[in-house]
Amino acid sequence: MSAATVQSAIRRMSLARRFLLANLVVVLAASLAVAGWVGIQLEASVLERTASVTALYIESFVEPEIASLATSSALSEASVDGLDRLLASTQLGEHVVSFRVWTPDGVIRYSPDRELIGQRFEPEGGLARALAGTVSAEMTDLSDPENAHERLRWSRLFETYVPVRERGGGRIIAVAEFYQLPDETDAEVASTRLASWAVVAIAALFSYLVLAGIVKQGSDTIERQQGVLRERVAELSRLLDQNAVLHARLRRAADRTTALNEAGLRRIGSDLHDGPAQTLALALLRLDELEGTDVVSDAVSGALQDLRLIAAGLRSPSFDDMALDEVVQRGVREHERRTGQQVRLSITAVPSDAPVVTKIGLYRVLQEALSNAGRHALGEGMAVGLASTDDHVCLEVRDAGRGFDPAAIRPDALGIAGMRERAELLGGTLEIVRRDDGPGTVVRLTLPLPRGVAS
Repeated sequence: MSAATVQSAIRRMSLARRFLLANLVVVLAASLAVAGWVGIQLEASVLERTASVTALYIESFVEPEIASLATSSALSEASVDGLDRLLASTQLGEHVVSFRVWTPDGVIRYSPDRELIGQRFEPEGGLARALAGTVSAEMTDLSDPENAHERLRWSRLFETYVPVRERGGGRIIAVAEFYQLPDETDAEVASTRLASWAVVAIAALFSYLVLAGIVKQGSDTIERQQGVLRERVAELSRLLDQNAVLHARLRRAADRTTALNEAGLRRIGSDLHDGPAQTLALALLRLDELEGTDVVSDAVSGALQDLRLIAAGLRSPSFDDMALDEVVQRGVREHERRTGQQVRLSITAVPSDAPVVTKIGLYRVLQEALSNAGRHALGEGMAVGLASTDDHVCLEVRDAGRGFDPAAIRPDALGIAGMRERAELLGGTLEIVRRDDGPGTVVRLTLPLPRGVAS
């Protein structure tokens, strides 16, 4: 199996399974390390215990034969014969395969290999530790020069150095070196190591199972919570879909309402022009034929003029074939023609087309804002700006009048209420604020544009 396949399989696992897999690797590595360390310590303990028991056992046999080294630098023939008999005919020979006696100067005073007797070697390792008074034991590969005789028969032996002290005193007079076959020691070490590994494995398995249980319990809880969360997200998605549908319906209803209101205003304007305006015009003609009716005639003439202005304001042009900038230009020109006031116009990067209801909203708010600026600011510094972003169009109407107090705007002010209602009905916003660059007022209308509108 390739590494990429393994990585892909791991990525498909849940977080809990990944954690358990990683923890299994950690537990196995830690268990191996602990088991190895414990095995080494147990092996050292077994060797030390075996060496101690062997030292006591051997010292009881050997010490009487080498006691003469306390006063002599060499063993007598009788002592050498006695040591030979120990290896050949006693229980000591059943456990020890080779044996040497060293004096503190590093000279071998006894060995089954007679050629070694009298030779001197530099004390080191286990011999040096024994000369310092410590029993030393280890597995040896018989690589030391004095082990040439043993290397012919064995590849490794259990080597023990036992310090032998003077009777009645603490002076070390010799070191007894014993070699034993490693079979029994190896078997005991293997058995002890196996037991330690079994204990470590059981402890590691128990720890892993406990941790796995905790992780599984937490994972089950998380999965239940995820299930509940998925259900809630699905429910929320359904509600959002329903809300989107309702919002679309509301926008369509708002568009229809705006179109119907505009149609109603046109019809009212036409009715005013064709009905009461015509009647007043006829009455004015009849009054002109009578004498002494100048005051009444002037009043009727003024009323007729106001009625025609109202009717003209209610009738809007057809916006179907007009671009956004043309709608604003038309509104500005009509205001200038009607009032004689000058309006500075600035149009920046607006879409070439937009829904009709958006055009109607822009036109009506522009009409009311210019009318308010003409009345309250007396037409001073009037300016209109039109710009757009990716999804909104913004209309600003400015004047340089005396400004206003926002707190003084009456809730029943029909002009402002009508502008705000038109903006909200089309999903936009209307702001009326003071100018930040001097006296005057800013009316700012922002309307959303549908996606896909051409620029």
